Amino acid sequence: MKSSAAKIQITDLDALFGGAPAQVIGDQLQEVLLAELHPFKGHPFHVEDDEKMREMAESVAQYGVLVPGIVRPRPEGGYEIIAGHRRSRASELAGKETMPVIVRDMDDDEATIIMVDSNLQREKILPSEKAFAYRMKLEAMKRKAGRPRKDNCVPVAHNLSGRKSRNVLAEQVGESQDQIRRYIRLTHLLPPLLQMVDENKLTLRPAVELSYLTQDEQGLLMEMMSSREIVPTLEQAQELKLYSQDNQLTIAKIKVVLAQGKSGPMQVTLKRKCLSQYFPKDYTQKQIEEVILSLLKTWKSQQKGVVTNDSDG
Repeated sequence: MKSSAAKIQITDLDALFGGAPAQVIGDQLQEVLLAELHPFKGHPFHVEDDEKMREMAESVAQYGVLVPGIVRPRPEGGYEIIAGHRRSRASELAGKETMPVIVRDMDDDEATIIMVDSNLQREKILPSEKAFAYRMKLEAMKRKAGRPRKDNCVPVAHNLSGRKSRNVLAEQVGESQDQIRRYIRLTHLLPPLLQMVDENKLTLRPAVELSYLTQDEQGLLMEMMSSREIVPTLEQAQELKLYSQDNQLTIAKIKVVLAQGKSGPMQVTLKRKCLSQYFPKDYTQKQIEEVILSLLKTWKSQQKGVVTNDSDG
């Protein structure tokens, strides 16, 4: 299905494509029906209907979409969103029928690199989002490095100049190569374990060690973690990995390992949405923590049968 909107030719897309040269003759600015826009295949970034999305929808309703999305035509019709998933959702919530987009013909690897780069600019990115984004971009960079460049191709990544793709990626995203490797290892975790990492219930380093367990072994571990309400420490995760590499990781071995030493640190996460009904909007996180700790101290004293009283008489 082709858009019926008038096509506007543009020649300068530096602001949108990070300084891409002027040979972008095929790029076109269009108003496209939201019904014609489809998510990027395997898009690793979540689009949540949270408070920020509601604020974005209000802005779109009042001012429209100020920065066009980036899309490419789909063989089966319509367009695949490269950059602009949140803008598309905000437009939908704002009651819009169309959204301004830049239409560009690009191959899968070019599209993947632009998609990842545009989303890595967000303020908050979950570990799972980084994990799959880094993996997708690294694989795309490796494939592009192995192919001869077309003369009319617009570059979307730095020339590797003989360096490894992982080294170039590390420079681009501001992470060490080891940290990138750790994040990519998370893509081998079962979804429930990966969700624990996102929720800060399982820290990165133990999670990386657990990623070397087979899917079946991770499933057995999840059962034990749930029944015993325990999270493996780094040392326990490393021991589980060694047993797995020796093909000796059984349910009995998992029980023994988890019974040794202390469990991981207990963490309780209270969402701001839940706390907002009890605190003024201008309270900082530190102020909220101080009030909660004060109330817990009073509660603990009452549990011991002690009634707190600030007066002397």
